[in-house]
Amino acid sequence: MIKFTKSCSAIAAVALLGSALFAFSPAASANDADSTPVTSSRSFHKTNVARKNLFKESTSTSVDARSSWGGIESLDVPQTQSQAERDAAASRSASRESLSRNFTVTPPDGQSVASLLNFAAQFVGVVPYRSGGNTPDGWDCSGFVQYVYGQIGVPLPRTSGAQAGVGRPVADLSQAMPGDIIANGGHAAIYVGNGMVINAQLAGTQYDAVATVFSGGYSIRRVL
Repeated sequence: MIKFTKSCSAIAAVALLGSALFAFSPAASANDADSTPVTSSRSFHKTNVARKNLFKESTSTSVDARSSWGGIESLDVPQTQSQAERDAAASRSASRESLSRNFTVTPPDGQSVASLLNFAAQFVGVVPYRSGGNTPDGWDCSGFVQYVYGQIGVPLPRTSGAQAGVGRPVADLSQAMPGDIIANGGHAAIYVGNGMVINAQLAGTQYDAVATVFSGGYSIRRVL
């Protein structure tokens, strides 16, 4: 009975000791955490390899051999004129300008249709085209018509669109007469008969078929 009592006492003492340790251990750990400074250290090796410059332009020229980009021979690239070609073009331009400057204009001999057409004919192949021009130094389509009619005393507006509204209307080309104006918003010419007109084109002052220079609608006006 005495041995049993001692054994119980020993077990109870061990149990009390364990309870005491369990109770006081968290507090001690918390106090230690509050008072002990925390430090860190690098766990990887330092490297001395320089980083690539991410802002540097790439200069790589490697291309997949299987890629097909087409040949440069298929590109339609305008070729720069040689000096000889530029000189020749300048010479042609100077020649045309010289012709127009040195050209002596024969004034009309009256106000008839015949006088008008004979007067206009002297400029064929001589006077060059010049956008905005309306003199024998160079003219555009409406500038030519305005100049020719003006020289026989018939004033006309400057633009082809306005010239398409002057005088008396003519129903169609079958009723047109030499000396009539044929015009629309984009072109103006003087009818000479047989389906032909005399007009100023980019190639110069020349004769053309009505169907060639007027692909769309147009107005026929009689001012003489």
